[in-house]
Amino acid sequence: MPRFALLEHTGAPDDPAGRHFDLLLETAGACRTWRLYDVPRADAGPVAALELPAHRLAWLERLEGAVSGGRGFARRVDAGSYETLAADAALISEATTLVIAVDGAMLIGRLKLETVGEGWAATLG
Repeated sequence: MPRFALLEHTGAPDDPAGRHFDLLLETAGACRTWRLYDVPRADAGPVAALELPAHRLAWLERLEGAVSGGRGFARRVDAGSYETLAADAALISEATTLVIAVDGAMLIGRLKLETVGEGWAATLG
């Protein structure tokens, strides 16, 4: 099964809050990535998200490290595998609605990622 990682990213110059989480999903040769403004929880509503450019597969292996170009520091807070349950496109990299089953330490269950207006929402349920 493909892998996922959830990274806590601090010190990014384009993040006024100073802290967010990057969700990386392993796809063909790279990781489809979203910036999450909080960690999705089953007992909470949707979390606002922003799709980012694809990240390198190496981030699935790294526990922590400085982000290139002086863009802060990332630390892995969860990782595991995922299975695609539903997508509105044949390729994960093109989907605008994606439902996956995640199996990590923090993220466990059904995670829905969908476009909402100009951004995205992530809901764990």
